[in-house]
Amino acid sequence: MTSADRSHQHEAQGRDEARGRDAGAGARTAGGIGAGDAGAGTRDTGAGAPDAGAGKRAGQPWGPVDSSRVPRYAGPATFARLPRIDEVGGTADVAVVGVPFDSGVSYRPGARFGGNAIREASRLLRPYNPAQDASPFALAQVADAGDIAANPFNINEAVETIEAAADDILGTGARMMTLGGDHTIALPLLRAAARRHGPVALLHFDAHLDTWDTYFGAEYTHGTPFRRAVEEGILDTSALSHVGIRGPLYGRKDLDDDEKMGFGIVTSADVMRRGVDEVAQQLRERIGDRPLYISIDIDVLDPAHAPGTGTPEAGGLTSRELLEILRGLADCRLVSADLVEVAPAYDHAEITSVAASHTAYELTTIMARQIAADRG
Repeated sequence: MTSADRSHQHEAQGRDEARGRDAGAGARTAGGIGAGDAGAGTRDTGAGAPDAGAGKRAGQPWGPVDSSRVPRYAGPATFARLPRIDEVGGTADVAVVGVPFDSGVSYRPGARFGGNAIREASRLLRPYNPAQDASPFALAQVADAGDIAANPFNINEAVETIEAAADDILGTGARMMTLGGDHTIALPLLRAAARRHGPVALLHFDAHLDTWDTYFGAEYTHGTPFRRAVEEGILDTSALSHVGIRGPLYGRKDLDDDEKMGFGIVTSADVMRRGVDEVAQQLRERIGDRPLYISIDIDVLDPAHAPGTGTPEAGGLTSRELLEILRGLADCRLVSADLVEVAPAYDHAEITSVAASHTAYELTTIMARQIAADRG
């Protein structure tokens, strides 16, 4: 047996032991989409390696690799060391999807590498989330669905490709946790979400409004997705909010136009003065029971907490504030989310990627809890 075979064997055993331990503790909820199809023979573990499906309990989610058997820094960097979607029968309750596209940026490029940087940083995530008192990967089948490959030289074609791929994923009944990429990708993702749920409430965490009209005549950029979404009627304009807005603008008209579209604004200074609990309550009241899409630009965080991004602005949220606001939204009907603009070339010691991985973890936990609750 080769060293690669042994590595695959240990990874498979690690998954099986993690599943068995969680099941023994009564932590799992049965019924993950596609999980029952991921039994014997569904995983290529290499010549001589045991069947990774051995010991899999029918109907139970397949969770992360057991880090007590396989060190966190070993093996492929899927999100949170979860299985690939092909390993669980091709479908999941929550699909973690990368979109390595950054041709819509207006300043520093590099967010095309964000998804994989977040995956690498997510090796440190553990299966129990004490802040939400939940084991998300036991409550629902969460899987890494790989990347959507979009044309980097043609923004219009890329938008169409992302939209079609999102349609396919959502069409399986999955919710999406998308890792960007720049904020251009939010528009096709919102189109796909609205096609499935109708106009959605939008909660947008960002330093910038992203409701500008065009850049150099281009309608699709990372600064325009939410103006396009309002124009296309895919957002519920009674439930639109920006959080974390700050920094200079081109003029007062930017705010006036944004207000006319229906957006409410919670600035980063508002969060500091009013506190996360009050802000979360205000957002919950605005969202109500509408289907909610959350879009997070990592530059909502102060550069001290997220230096690895393309358009940093001083005076942002702390990572603690962002995570606490999200936890305060746990009862909202979150149908999908994206996290964008992580540009690892400007990062230091994975500060930005670590913050992003924990943010995606909180969002995934919210979705997994709701899926489990819907199943009763």
